Amino acid sequence: MAASTEIKGSGTLRNAFGGVLGFFILLLIGVLAFSIRLFSVIKYESVIHEFDPYFNYRVTQFLTKYGIYDFWNWFDDRTWYPLGRVIGGTVYPGLTLTAGTMWWILNSLNIPLSVETVCVFTAPVFSANAAWATYLLTKEVKGTGAGLTAAALLAMVPSYISRSVAGSYDNEAVAIFALIFTFYLYIKTLNTGSLFYATLNALAYFYMVCSWGGYTFIINLIPMHVLLCIVTGRYSSRLYIAYAPLVVLGTLLAALVPVVGFNAVMTSEHFASFLVFIIIHVVALVYYIKGILSPKMFKVAMTLVLTLGTAICFAVLAILVALVASSPTKGWSGRSLSLLDPTYASKYIPIIASVSEHQPPTWPSYFMDINVLAFLVPAGIIACFLPLSDASSFVILYIVTSVYFSGVMVRLMLVLAPAACIMSGIALSEAFSVFTRSIKLQLPNLVENPISNEGDTKAENPVAQNDVVKVDKQVAANKSEDVPRDRPSKKNRRKDKEKEKEIVDKVPTKTRNEKRLLVLPLEASAVAIILLIVLGGFYVVHCVWAAAEAYSAPSIVLTSQSHDGLHVFDDFREAYSWLSHNTDVDDKVASWWDYGYQTTAMANRTVIVDNNTWNNTHIATVGTAMSSPEKAAWEIFNSLDVKYVLVVFGGLVGYPSDDINKFLWMVRIGGGVFPHIKEPDYLRDGQYRIDSHATPTMLNCLMYKLSYYRFVETDGKGFDRVRRTEIGKKYFKLTHFEEVFTTHHWMVRIYKLKPQRNRIRGKLKKSKSNSKATSTGSLKRDGSRKRNPWQ
Repeated sequence: MAASTEIKGSGTLRNAFGGVLGFFILLLIGVLAFSIRLFSVIKYESVIHEFDPYFNYRVTQFLTKYGIYDFWNWFDDRTWYPLGRVIGGTVYPGLTLTAGTMWWILNSLNIPLSVETVCVFTAPVFSANAAWATYLLTKEVKGTGAGLTAAALLAMVPSYISRSVAGSYDNEAVAIFALIFTFYLYIKTLNTGSLFYATLNALAYFYMVCSWGGYTFIINLIPMHVLLCIVTGRYSSRLYIAYAPLVVLGTLLAALVPVVGFNAVMTSEHFASFLVFIIIHVVALVYYIKGILSPKMFKVAMTLVLTLGTAICFAVLAILVALVASSPTKGWSGRSLSLLDPTYASKYIPIIASVSEHQPPTWPSYFMDINVLAFLVPAGIIACFLPLSDASSFVILYIVTSVYFSGVMVRLMLVLAPAACIMSGIALSEAFSVFTRSIKLQLPNLVENPISNEGDTKAENPVAQNDVVKVDKQVAANKSEDVPRDRPSKKNRRKDKEKEKEIVDKVPTKTRNEKRLLVLPLEASAVAIILLIVLGGFYVVHCVWAAAEAYSAPSIVLTSQSHDGLHVFDDFREAYSWLSHNTDVDDKVASWWDYGYQTTAMANRTVIVDNNTWNNTHIATVGTAMSSPEKAAWEIFNSLDVKYVLVVFGGLVGYPSDDINKFLWMVRIGGGVFPHIKEPDYLRDGQYRIDSHATPTMLNCLMYKLSYYRFVETDGKGFDRVRRTEIGKKYFKLTHFEEVFTTHHWMVRIYKLKPQRNRIRGKLKKSKSNSKATSTGSLKRDGSRKRNPWQ
């Protein structure tokens, strides 16, 4: 008894020490996740990155200044002129409300941080939360060791760093944490059958719906897993508790988000959850009836239930088909159809296909974004089958679906990253477990019984010897516990000896056979552990390089390294500052939609289109203007009350993401609405050219003229460093636009529409003797002038 008490005490102490050590490791992982994302602030400055984050920052400023009620009712008249935009009903409010709450709490604690500072550091803070959520999820699947490994991998994975560096104030900053935490609560409910965790799961799903449109991935993946469990005969009451409250409560909460509303029950993305909801109730009814009826009566009831269930399913399907039949996309959104059919966007919705994030990834991008995890994922999948559980089957389904979706859109590499980290954490944990156990079992025998030339039976089979020793100790412990105070009879002593013999004969053989499968040679185990450590070192080096170099530079400030040092291009802020200080507050600025958010947030000027891309016709109008000759473009912009036109040009410094490289998308989007714009008119033998072989339509369009106006003055040749050729039309004048500002490196050029003075000058030259004829002729000309300028 004393020995057993001592063993229990040591086990309790070891568990307590392991818990404290695990807590400190998790704390360090959180610090790592936060600090590795600060390179952008250390190397550059504390500034908002990219394009969409500027809109989120502007909305957060409005929220903190005017309050939540004004936020819900805010009509923004500075975007999508002359249409405007209802912000509260068209934005996912999770990120804004989260950052606004953090700012309010900090200021309540007398920590006077600005709204911009809170927005800059929101993503690093939630990356630490995501790492901890990954630990909880993986722990539910394969234990603490796998959880800690997966959390450490996620804290550094480049795919997640690319969307969560300091300054990347986008929806994904908080959405990935919400995604992982929702999956954790689902698995926790599935393992425990607790209604409390089921309720928390619905609340986490609600936060995910508030944060990102990718919530549809959750509401489709979980039903797929539930259906998989039902088909494979793994239905249980815990599965029902994990799923049913999520569908009912989660759908009701999702409908409260204004941007979702009735889409939670009316769009095809949600119908799978409702169908599986009916199926799981039919299965639950079958199991309930089976428990209370005899086998004979159960067959009769089973037939009735299946008949009714099938009829209900067909009725629901008929209703759903009727609801979506009137929609040309059958109730699916354009992005969802692009995921199901990768060619759909390029055929029917060019505005979706024009976004670089929506392009399929290349094979090198997988190595760039998840690095060595790509090679560890298959091992993790195999480990999840040993043994297969409800939780491990869910993460297998998660990795399979995320691999498919990441292969369709490079943006969804972000969804793949947590799944890859979970699988790699499981693989590394299982591998280290096998290798360290192999060393642990063989090392003591190697020290005690060195190998001799003659050979020794004990040294040849250390595992068997260890097993025998352990069994002997077990028998001795059993004997010490089971010995009664009185001396047993001979009959009882004979029985005890027979029992001991059975234990010694049977247990070692079984244990030996089991452990032989899991024990590797000592040298192989040591080499494997060293290789895994080296592999982890390469992963860490790559992640730090990606965080410091590849993903830390803000797109608003560009840098270039050359033989004479580092060059900084701050042309974007230079242009927006000029607009802010040299134009009237009510002036309208036209540009391609990529720069709409930045123009509104940094220059505080009204824009025609922006990155929300909710109105394809309005964007097509701007694309048509850019694709038209100068006079026709002037008429279109003048009809929209535009005063300034902004173009981005990279031909001088070699900036590839300029408007000339995006121009064909303007042509395609414009031609999709206005048929007189045809893409072949801008191509020479199917090739897009800007040199002397370019088509006359290309050389005379507004985008070409605004980009290359006076460009030949820079080097005397007009050599474009992005297209690596001399431009075709070098000397020309602008008749309807005038250049008002060009940034230092020619990256942003701003033009002003000229007034309609030609018409006034023509009227002054008319003689009084021909006034009647002039008035009649002017009426005719006015009638012809009122034609639709977009055709």
